[in-house]
Amino acid sequence: MASSTKTVTVEQIASPIRRPPDQEANLIGLGLNKLGRRRTLNDTPAVRGMIAKVSHLVRVVEEKKK
Repeated sequence: MASSTKTVTVEQIASPIRRPPDQEANLIGLGLNKLGRRRTLNDTPAVRGMIAKVSHLVRVVEEKKK
């Protein structure tokens, strides 16, 4: 593995109210439970799959490289 782990930052932009329970569970799994909340997570296939499942409720925040 590489010494620097890639990360992805996601922000919740919509509420899980009136959504299927599995979508709400994915948000909780990503560490999101309130609008505007952001989490920086390791960029793994599992995390990318969770983001894809709730892509209409979250957005990936692009970070500037230093």
